[in-house]
Amino acid sequence: MTLVGNEEETAVYVYAVTREVPEAEAAVAALPGVLGTPVRTVSEGGLTALAGRVPAHLFGEEALKRQLEDLEQLESMARAHNAVVEAVTARTLALPLRLATVYLDEERVREMLRERAEEFRELLGRLEGHLELGVKVYADPQHRPAASGQSGAGERAPAAQAAVSPGRAYLQQRRMQRRSREDAYRSAEQAAAAVAAEAELIAVDRVRHRLQQGELAAGPGQNIANDAYLVPVAQAEEFRRRVLAAGEAPGVRVEVTGPWAPYSFATPPPDAAPAPAGEGPAGGAVAGAPGPGER
Repeated sequence: MTLVGNEEETAVYVYAVTREVPEAEAAVAALPGVLGTPVRTVSEGGLTALAGRVPAHLFGEEALKRQLEDLEQLESMARAHNAVVEAVTARTLALPLRLATVYLDEERVREMLRERAEEFRELLGRLEGHLELGVKVYADPQHRPAASGQSGAGERAPAAQAAVSPGRAYLQQRRMQRRSREDAYRSAEQAAAAVAAEAELIAVDRVRHRLQQGELAAGPGQNIANDAYLVPVAQAEEFRRRVLAAGEAPGVRVEVTGPWAPYSFATPPPDAAPAPAGEGPAGGAVAGAPGPGER
């Protein structure tokens, strides 16, 4: 089987791995996956992969690279991938796999399940009764309490300000703005440490993700901490409450997101080399890209 050329040939896209339970089959009944293709189950040794056939010529090395570089196509793939994962995890525990994890055929999927059965069972056992929550800390100079009415150090009273030349007033304003930003960053760093200390009293694991910048950053301020925590389901609300309380400080904004499928704590299959032109890798997985869990 090749991964380029004939548009009728297919590969197998794998979304997640779970135990072989009726809930997994029910979750994907009539559920569209990537490119609108049907999702089905592939089972082996008590484990089930949520998978679907996709056009092979779209998942060879060059074609997949083009898809992942096209933001519109990438978003469409990520949304479809995540929709399948969420549908399954709403019914039963599942291990999300990385975006664009593709195998040559279903036999390669079964082979992967056999080879990694012990690891998957250990992970499923570890994640049982837990969920993923995200914690983001932002330094936000605009997120400050209202002034008390007293002039701070280095600030002039309104009458004094009126007597200052426009140039000097501008410089004073810039100094105040810089001081405000510096105070916000110091406060945010202290808050981030307090948040992490509080979170780790409840969470059983933590993964640090890349800081979010530009369009990925949600709301104002600069992201200085972007962590995922594995939290017992029964303590999720306590975790949220304690983390938000620990992060209350001037110039600081804390967000707790989720619950999410445990992307950050589900180990994906090892990356294989992308398929060279005209031939898929013997090992199974054609390619992988960061999934929605790498937030």
